[in-house]
Amino acid sequence: VEAVVNLYNVTRTALQRGILCLSTQTDGEVRIAKVLKEKFPLASSLKVVDISGGCGAMYEVHIESSEFKGKRTVQQHQLVNQALKDEIQGMHGLRIFTEVPKH
Repeated sequence: VEAVVNLYNVTRTALQRGILCLSTQTDGEVRIAKVLKEKFPLASSLKVVDISGGCGAMYEVHIESSEFKGKRTVQQHQLVNQALKDEIQGMHGLRIFTEVPKH
């Protein structure tokens, strides 16, 4: 019990001092999501995942937006690529999954 109390106190202190972060997103995921939210403000769903183990070399993007309506998949992907043109420079790969809302 004493060990658990000590662990709790150390964790609480680290959180208060900003030493420990419980965010589940990497900086790259946050940055890419921010760009996509700005470029696709009507997106009803957005998910960015670093699939390179956290090093930022490869990402997977899932985005659902009415802005894709009437566009072929390749055109939807081109829009995402264009939105992320600056970020793509530092990547080894990018998987894109786009969808138009069904309702």
